[in-house]
Amino acid sequence: MKISRDLTEWTLTATGGPVPADLAGVPVPATVPGTSHTALLEQELIPDPYLGTNETSLAWMKRATWRYATVLDEPPAAPDERVDLLFEGMDTVATVVVDTDVERTGVAQGRISLGRTANMHRSYRYDVRELVGTPANLVVDIDSALETAEAEAQRLGARPMAYHQPYNMVRKMACSFGWDWGPDLQTAGLWKPVRVQRWRVARLAQVTPLVTVADDGTGLVDVRVEVETSGLSDAGPLTLDVSVGGRGLTIGTSGGDGSARVLELTGQVEVPDVDLWWPAGYGEQPLYPIEVTLYEGRGEDRSNPLDAWSGRVAFRTVEVDRRRDEHGTSFTFLVNGRRVFVRGANWIPDDHLLTRITRERLEQRVDQARGANLNLLRVWGGGIYESDDFYDVCDEKGVMVWQDILLACAAYPEEDPHRAELEAELRENAARLAPHPSLVLWNGGNENIWGHEDWGWKEPLGDLTWGAGYYYELFPKVLAEVDPTRPYSDGSPYSPGFPPEEMHPNDPNHGTHHQWDVWNRIDYTHYHDDVPRFASEFGFQGPATWATMRRAILPDSADVPPGFKESEVFLLHQKALDGNGKLDRGLAPHLDVPEDFVDWHWATQLNQARALQYALEHYRSWWPRTAGAIVWQLNDCWPVTSWAAVDGDGRRKPLWYTMRHAFADRLVTVQPRGAELVAALVNDTDEPWAGQVHAARTTLGGAVLATSGSEVAVAPRSVALVPLQGDLAAVTDVANEVLVVTLGKARAVHRWAESKDLALDPAPLRTTVTAADGGYRVEATATSLALGVTLLADRLDPDAQVDDQVVDLPAGATAVFHVTSRGLDVAALVSRPVLRTENDLA
Repeated sequence: MKISRDLTEWTLTATGGPVPADLAGVPVPATVPGTSHTALLEQELIPDPYLGTNETSLAWMKRATWRYATVLDEPPAAPDERVDLLFEGMDTVATVVVDTDVERTGVAQGRISLGRTANMHRSYRYDVRELVGTPANLVVDIDSALETAEAEAQRLGARPMAYHQPYNMVRKMACSFGWDWGPDLQTAGLWKPVRVQRWRVARLAQVTPLVTVADDGTGLVDVRVEVETSGLSDAGPLTLDVSVGGRGLTIGTSGGDGSARVLELTGQVEVPDVDLWWPAGYGEQPLYPIEVTLYEGRGEDRSNPLDAWSGRVAFRTVEVDRRRDEHGTSFTFLVNGRRVFVRGANWIPDDHLLTRITRERLEQRVDQARGANLNLLRVWGGGIYESDDFYDVCDEKGVMVWQDILLACAAYPEEDPHRAELEAELRENAARLAPHPSLVLWNGGNENIWGHEDWGWKEPLGDLTWGAGYYYELFPKVLAEVDPTRPYSDGSPYSPGFPPEEMHPNDPNHGTHHQWDVWNRIDYTHYHDDVPRFASEFGFQGPATWATMRRAILPDSADVPPGFKESEVFLLHQKALDGNGKLDRGLAPHLDVPEDFVDWHWATQLNQARALQYALEHYRSWWPRTAGAIVWQLNDCWPVTSWAAVDGDGRRKPLWYTMRHAFADRLVTVQPRGAELVAALVNDTDEPWAGQVHAARTTLGGAVLATSGSEVAVAPRSVALVPLQGDLAAVTDVANEVLVVTLGKARAVHRWAESKDLALDPAPLRTTVTAADGGYRVEATATSLALGVTLLADRLDPDAQVDDQVVDLPAGATAVFHVTSRGLDVAALVSRPVLRTENDLA
């Protein structure tokens, strides 16, 4: 059987570049997987780059060169044994060298170069059987990825991109170079495991199970296996056993002619009457174990396998309907033949320092996605091909995954070695991720086609390549060969079936659409201007939670000084161009912009939540014309003001709660249709939604001015529109009237005026607090219309959790909040600035 041993104990040395004198040339212990940042942090040799202005003080690291070193101490290889050195991921531009015993190897100076790498998104394997037997130094020299990229830009010609550093010239995580929500840290290191693997005769080089479902319900698993023979002995016959869900298959092969080669074996396992895998909200997520075992001979002796691979698969079909219709070009996911409205969020790496991301952390974050009623995460193209841990969790929880190929917001060179590296990384990762049922779409990249068409790239590019050959030729070709079971889209956004010069790639009537005029230029009420077929990016900024800011950037004193939001430290953690200005301009139409930082923090968090609530309710009301909404973004990678619903410390911002409300299985929302108002009743369940729709126009104090009621039955997975006409809509005092619509427990509160123009009572709540298991029960009753009722309990206890926020209460209504905490000041819990409403800002 193949034997693997991880090499985890290394030293790290800064070998060149603008390195501080006390670090230059000094070896420090380093754990692998790890990077230069994590190694120096563990040894307390650099400050935490996420705190204060430390990011700036560590800028020298991106131009430094580094050396990882360890001792390769392995017994000599047996005559028929291969010994391989496997690097699962190197970040990024590296030379791998073994310093060996000169007398034994006869190599001058004993220094053997195994290879040079320039791609963090793929693995590298080296045959070192001739180099083991006596201890040798294993050295990985890592160059500055930034300087490598700059040299490539000089060699090939610079290409346009969204930022000033040429991240498009090296196969490294693009956001490592900084983004409008992320730090510029540019890690370097061995970010995935390094292993010594010993094997004989043959090994499983790659296993790719491709799953489909026949019309009669039989699950079909096409197993594609690449077997590498050692070339050290006559392999003879080889036998492959495949087992899926109790069904088996045996494949035999001659084993080759004794030379080192790769054999391709295929077979199909049929599993009758399979249980289908469904997205969350549509059914269960049964997973079937799959095992592939390789034996020498014709299987007479199965007690000593050569190699084995195991995983899980599930049975489901997926397609994207991109047919033309009277509205344009659809973009609708079908899973097992059923149309699915995508309730999604974009996903970025959950920590800029990637090696700190654990399965536990990923599970917590995916649980937060499910808690917000999401059924899809889009892995954005400026990050990484996500880990098997991430995909395993999504498989288990029914969260679909849209995986971008890793190109974002730039023109990319198509010359080698770039083209060859992209092809290699896609082939490897498409095969690796093939078993995961959660993976439902491969996408060619983020905003690159749009950028080429619309961002002024064509003139500076001239005749230079920019990526078209990837999106339209290479990527679909590779995926058709490696994984034809999943749909592919050219990019996001794009207009399916049209060349970009014929139909704008961001046309909302065709395919996928990114709405960034809102946030950048216009008010969020303009979300209503379009009815996109599929909204794959849209978002609005808000600051991190108070506890996260207190840990990372707030001053030590209790009071925040005037002008703090324009301070160096705050702006370092606000990466968007004119971000604070956009926050203020986005707030001003709805609420006056507070001077006090505490109030400004609450107001901008609330406005972020309101903006996305406005968009999501609009998009959902247009199902099936609009078939999905993917919010930018679920998570953060460090403490920052950003578009995220969950901040860099894993705390839920008010936005998370409004996403949960707006993505609920059943939703009541008041929407315009032409000059009229309607109650849009969204039923995204498999059961009819029947009952009485009750609508009332009242004063803010609760006096009833007009009412109506009607019986409805909303069909499963559909939207019903109920007109709101006559006296209900005959508002006479927009500052003092509100429309409340209910169906069962679902409620919508519609206002005819912005909050700053309403006659809101600044203290509209009566509260009681009682002790409860693990915390407190807070009951809040509205004496007048109370908007956005929220408990910011993390101001009192950074570990406190609240089960709901941003709740609108008509006069007389009550909400109950459950606060989990080890101990709080009860009076402070129901006082400003912990208990907040929209009213106290207006």
